[in-house]
Amino acid sequence: MFISHDVSGRGDPIIFIHGVGSRKSSWNPIKEKLNNQYRCVSYDLRGHGESPLPKDNIFFLNDLVDDLEQLRLQLDLNKIHLVGHSLGGQIGPAYAKKYPENVLTLTMLSTAAFRTDSEKQKIYDLIHIMKTKGLDEVLPTLISRWYTDNFEKENPQFVANRIKMIQEMELETFCQVFWIYADCMMENWIHEIKIPTLVMTGENDLSCNPRINKMIVEAMPNARLEILQDLRHSITGEKPDLVAIKIRNFYEEVENAK
Repeated sequence: MFISHDVSGRGDPIIFIHGVGSRKSSWNPIKEKLNNQYRCVSYDLRGHGESPLPKDNIFFLNDLVDDLEQLRLQLDLNKIHLVGHSLGGQIGPAYAKKYPENVLTLTMLSTAAFRTDSEKQKIYDLIHIMKTKGLDEVLPTLISRWYTDNFEKENPQFVANRIKMIQEMELETFCQVFWIYADCMMENWIHEIKIPTLVMTGENDLSCNPRINKMIVEAMPNARLEILQDLRHSITGEKPDLVAIKIRNFYEEVENAK
């Protein structure tokens, strides 16, 4: 399957994995801070941007993992750093579980596991509303969960571009990836990931809150946690420079510990 991707820089490779309804281009501000030392690869998940859907339009988390492995092989990469946001933060560890020999480090941004039943139900309810009443019915809720009020007010074009990304997708695909994100049960296997891991989330992220991210770190044998003050879900969108600095510092710490 064709996977649309961009590559810049040189050095040890980092593959960046975006979240639900996003695009490879969302990583550009972070890649620009890191590609002087690393070969930075971003790609569109299937059904997003320029990456097509499979013929039957149905796919699951393991299919997204297989797409990532296909991309690694296509680019002839050996060991890779993985950085994933939201759904991408679930694809990354699922890949590391299946292909541990290929992964140098893992960075999980705004990621969820150990959700309560009520937390999961809120996401399923959003999916149901989208399917029955349409995307416009939930867009204000999504935007308010992703961005802080000040950022939304001060960056209307940025937010409008993010909405446009979603509107350009097939609604069925958007609901499908949202369902994968909601249904992922990393808590059943996250303890198996032994590679160095950075877990990072926003202080005010409702769906991927600090409480569950602390549980993720406690379950993993080689992970540490960063909480970014005042931010909600879109830490990569609001503070790309800060996220890039945290990732670079993490890589340097891992390298110095060898």
